Amino acid sequence: MSTAPVVPEPPWRTPRKDPAVRRSLSREAIVRAALTVLKTEGIDAVSMRRVATELGTGAASLYAHVANKDELLALVFDEVAGEVTLPEPDGARWQEQVTELWTESRAVMARNGDIARVAIGAVPLGPNSLRLAETTTAILRAGGVPPRPAAWAVDVIGMFVAASAIESAQHERAGVDQEAYYSQVASYFRSLPAELFPVLASLARELTSGDADERFAFGLRLLVGGLAAEADAATRS
Repeated sequence: MSTAPVVPEPPWRTPRKDPAVRRSLSREAIVRAALTVLKTEGIDAVSMRRVATELGTGAASLYAHVANKDELLALVFDEVAGEVTLPEPDGARWQEQVTELWTESRAVMARNGDIARVAIGAVPLGPNSLRLAETTTAILRAGGVPPRPAAWAVDVIGMFVAASAIESAQHERAGVDQEAYYSQVASYFRSLPAELFPVLASLARELTSGDADERFAFGLRLLVGGLAAEADAATRS
């Protein structure tokens, strides 16, 4: 009976210790504790010391399983990425599939505090993140998107999703009244000197219209539409 292939650990990640080491502690338990801290106190509160306190142990005991805070946050991010449902690629409805996939990805990131900040400036390479990237590229390729645009789209869409999730999480944590905030911004745009900013002043209402979900959907339509154009161009060439 064959066994399923195992996703290798990145070479810079701390190897898993023998089960005999710290039997009462595991990498999985550490990740769960870190996620609890992150969701209740924010990503900046996550530290080896704080997570150890959550587990009722000393910080030194964590280092047998995780090298440092950066590695811990990468593991937490990958744990969260595993919550995203991955569809079987269908070339006939690839645009709907990639839209649904990344809309869910944003929702998953947003409900897990500001974990999306981990994806800014670093490539997520955990097994769940790789499966998400694999599914995205498989959907795009099934839809006829050429290799390079399909590959680059993983990065571009990922950054867009992360940025949107971060903004949503930060507004929620700060208790921002979205309607009141954008009403103030619209008033400011309308107050701009028309001779200096004629277009901004005239578009004050439109610049601040729509909620976060509507604006995300709009941006995603632009990205998917651009990928569809790449697929069409490849078909014609």
